Amino acid sequence: MAALLVSLVGAGMSAHAGFSALSAGDARAVGPVPTGYEADDHFPGAAYYQLASDETAAPAAGVTGTVALPSGPEPENAAPDPTLRPAAPFVLRGTPQDKARALECLTTAIYYEAANEPDDGQRAVAQVILNRVRHPTFPATVCGVIYQGSERVGCQFSYACDGSMARRPSRAAWLRASRVAASALAGEVFAPVGMATHYHTYAVTPSWNRSLVMTGVFGAHFFHRWKGYWGTGAAFKQVYRGGEPWPGPHPRAVTAAEIAAAAAAATVPMPAMPEPAAQPRPAPAPVQQEYARSGDIRPEYTAAPDSQILDKWKDSGQPLR
Repeated sequence: MAALLVSLVGAGMSAHAGFSALSAGDARAVGPVPTGYEADDHFPGAAYYQLASDETAAPAAGVTGTVALPSGPEPENAAPDPTLRPAAPFVLRGTPQDKARALECLTTAIYYEAANEPDDGQRAVAQVILNRVRHPTFPATVCGVIYQGSERVGCQFSYACDGSMARRPSRAAWLRASRVAASALAGEVFAPVGMATHYHTYAVTPSWNRSLVMTGVFGAHFFHRWKGYWGTGAAFKQVYRGGEPWPGPHPRAVTAAEIAAAAAAATVPMPAMPEPAAQPRPAPAPVQQEYARSGDIRPEYTAAPDSQILDKWKDSGQPLR
């Protein structure tokens, strides 16, 4: 689909500008379904689609990464819950800065993962992120979840480490994503996605989807939750307390190989520079006869000069008696 390769155009809008554009009156409003979605003119993820067949590889566009489940045993009397249960409303705590950062990060994720999807597709992506915030295997902040692993290739959300964020956002699509984000942070629950913590587009097949339970299909994504206790509501006990980190990708990690290469380059001696060719020195020009003794002291300046102090002032510097 050629439309997937078209760069987003229009007036750019920073994440901070997106936060300031929201108002209390439109926080729960949702925009219309984007024109052209029915004609497959949608943007379900970041950049290109590719097959994700290896868990150790970077996630494909529009695919969340996965992490290992807790190594400890499941709680006693934990029973699998085969039913689809909605998540609890999210409670946004913390300082005004925490709330601003959470909104900025969630808006960014919705935009780059589901910019032109219908409302349900965007709300489902937001629900997965907030589900992760409350699951003990993920960070306990919105920005922490979204930018987890962004300092390396295998980040959790592909757009955070593949350069997609360098593209200027579309103002209208950004505002729509920010409204969906604000509603989710205000406690709106997208019940049909249940306790899902993973998703992928219909164009890829990540290896982890064989070990999960699919909860639904919304927009261009399939949504999944873990099997057993860790995929049930009882496992989502992590409490959000604020403390949002910087709302952006982490600085790229420097690998040991890169450090070794830099050290090796530093020990290589610089090639010796050739000595410049000797230039002939010009012979000094002879001094003209009339200037031959121009530097000598003239006799009239060698005698002691007459005093210029008036007689009445000669003793003015003596101490008073």
